[in-house]
Amino acid sequence: MPANTSTLLTASELVVAYRSGELSPVEATTAALETIAERDDQYNAYCLVDEEVALEQAKSSEERWREGNPIGWLDGVPASIKDMFLTQGWPTLRGSRCIEADQFWEVDSPVTARMREHGLVLLGKTTTPELGWKAVTDSPREGITRNPWNTALTAGGSSGGSAAAVAAGMGELSVGTDGGGSVRIPASFCGIVGFKPTGGRIPLYPASPFGALAHAGPMARSVDDTALILDVLALPDYRDPNALQPPLSTYREAVRRDVRGLNVAFSPTLGYVDVDPEVAQLIATTVAALSEAGLRIEEADPGFTDPIDSFDVLWSAGAAKWLDTFPEGAAEKVDPGLRTVWEQGHTYSASDYLGAMADRAALGIQMGEFHTRYDALITPAVPIPPFEAGHDVPPGSGLDSWPQWARFSYPFNMTQQPAISVPAGFTSKGLPVGLQIVGPRHSDDLVLAVAKLVEEIQPWATDRPAGAGPR
Repeated sequence: MPANTSTLLTASELVVAYRSGELSPVEATTAALETIAERDDQYNAYCLVDEEVALEQAKSSEERWREGNPIGWLDGVPASIKDMFLTQGWPTLRGSRCIEADQFWEVDSPVTARMREHGLVLLGKTTTPELGWKAVTDSPREGITRNPWNTALTAGGSSGGSAAAVAAGMGELSVGTDGGGSVRIPASFCGIVGFKPTGGRIPLYPASPFGALAHAGPMARSVDDTALILDVLALPDYRDPNALQPPLSTYREAVRRDVRGLNVAFSPTLGYVDVDPEVAQLIATTVAALSEAGLRIEEADPGFTDPIDSFDVLWSAGAAKWLDTFPEGAAEKVDPGLRTVWEQGHTYSASDYLGAMADRAALGIQMGEFHTRYDALITPAVPIPPFEAGHDVPPGSGLDSWPQWARFSYPFNMTQQPAISVPAGFTSKGLPVGLQIVGPRHSDDLVLAVAKLVEEIQPWATDRPAGAGPR
């Protein structure tokens, strides 16, 4: 197998090739690094690439495979990490000009530590808007991250760098953060899989100022890959007091669960979202195919009103708390939009915050009751296709802030339910559209299994941006 074709493979396929000797981790890593060097000036997916470290890790992995002793299920797979996770030896600047790179970086976050322990090759760190504050990816420090399917458009955010990297063949896997849709939105816009598991399923350290909204989530080109890396990321870490115990069975096995016959609700709008007609049609077509494949699907809304006001209190207060730790004069350096959120966060009282938390709990209870009747919920992942890069909202839309066009995602951060975006097709302009699957809390295995069924009835592994193939 030619080494330069490795960027077309999924992580699972790479591991099979390592085991057979068709490819080595060094060849796969070299191909990924060459792809980054040749193409990332178009996308700006990476803010840091460390070729020397990546190749050292790949050589160690190659030796382990040669000896028949890989140290994990994804040993030697090239991967990236969003620049929100602490990484020993690399700065974690979070897209901000207020964080100094020249300091000791001695700590791995739980995500980074688990990836190292299982032998993944860390290529570098991916771009994020400042502090991951919005659903597109641009920052005063790193500039604009662009969509591999059309570089005039946004990759989404805040994990847009990770989504662009995976979609463009610049590493098979990445891990992002999701506080209001930041894994699922860019996954939808870039045509990959993005999974926000149950809150606490992936340990976080340090604790996020966004509190219960914050999740880490894998991003990949297949559902199998997503399940595999979730098995790695879900391992315990004592630094997160809210982390869940590891599941009794593996996700790589559970993803193949037979879900035919499950009762599934399809909510085209959640009862309040305006959806682009092409997006609506693509989602409806995929839902019809799922029904033919054996899911028992009924159109039904969960029945809650848009929780945007309560989300805004939690989001803005968290941002304000974080930014208050920045040095004097930071207000003049941060993203102007983030500065507005900072100021807004200071207008809320403790009573406002507790009220928003009460609303969050009530929403969780309502969704819990909904799932006594339905095993899962299907919606669009995002109500619109990707739009012009460099803007927080679609130009000419009349919208004021990103949550106003991301209404399918943040409710399920508030409830901490598992939710995944999987590709559902392309618009007439060739832009990806994602379908969202939501399950009850702790049903990560079920959500992955339904996503696997979507993948089986509508395969997307060969659907790649024009620049993602072999050179």
